[in-house]
Amino acid sequence: MHVFRTTRALIAAATTAVLVAGAGAAPAETSWTMASGYPDTNFLTQNIALFIDDVAAATDGELKITLHSNGTLMKLDAIRRAVQTDQVQIGEIRLGSYSNEDPMYNLAGLPFVAGDYASAWKLMEAQKPYFDKLFDKIGLKVLAYQPWPGQGFYTKFPVTGLADFSGQKLRIYSKATQDMGNALGFEATILPFAEIPQAFATGLIDALFTSPQTGIDIQAWDNTEYFTAAGAIYTKNAIIVNKDAFEALPAGMQEALVKAGEAATKRGWEMSQATYGEQLNVLEENGMVVEQAPEEVMAKLKEVGAAMMAEWQATASPDAIAVLETYKASN
Repeated sequence: MHVFRTTRALIAAATTAVLVAGAGAAPAETSWTMASGYPDTNFLTQNIALFIDDVAAATDGELKITLHSNGTLMKLDAIRRAVQTDQVQIGEIRLGSYSNEDPMYNLAGLPFVAGDYASAWKLMEAQKPYFDKLFDKIGLKVLAYQPWPGQGFYTKFPVTGLADFSGQKLRIYSKATQDMGNALGFEATILPFAEIPQAFATGLIDALFTSPQTGIDIQAWDNTEYFTAAGAIYTKNAIIVNKDAFEALPAGMQEALVKAGEAATKRGWEMSQATYGEQLNVLEENGMVVEQAPEEVMAKLKEVGAAMMAEWQATASPDAIAVLETYKASN
């Protein structure tokens, strides 16, 4: 009994000593891993780097986020699942990739539903509460949104009218853009970003519909000669975090992440808009001809957009339709 009491006293004393020593120690650093699918030269990735810097500054370095960009850790389409399962705590996704799960993922991808940056911002604000609920159900939280610049067609030929699209094999990135491409006369195929160069090399695709940024990322001038700007669509990426990992953080760190996310959203819009003209110049500097889409193509895009909107409303829930009505009222 005496030995037992002595041992218990020693354990208690040792525990107290650890607690006392720890009381004045610096807080332990929390390390997170982040995955994104785009190169460091992409403005989306550059904005993420600034987001990470903001978090580090706001937490005095106590929350450290290590970014693995350009799909080096995992492919873009695998990132959402990896964040859900806590393989990585935070990541960037392309919302349009999940359009088969809920019509809301598709909304920004419909031609001319939000055909400029100001409208795209208002649509984002209207969608936020809906996305908050949608992601909460699958154990995730959205911290920031980033818009892609206006889209266009990368082709090997000048675009003079709709007839030029007939039978051409077009790479697109979502169900909405696939429907649009087919309606314009293309044979549209959904392919991941990383597979574009190989698809050109094997003849799987002849053309792209995407942003100037993506064209630069994959050096579209190696396989196409013309960029025909259409605008029309300003889709979004989202920075998402594992909900449990977020809620396990001290309140101060949570607040720092939220505020850094809000700043990244605002900055993302500014960076996207500011770099669009510069990106067109880069395409030209690399030998591409940059032109605006002819009126026939623009008129058809608007017609296709109206038809796709009617289809969208036919499949959307009352809550999703309410988001659209809120956006229309604000716009």
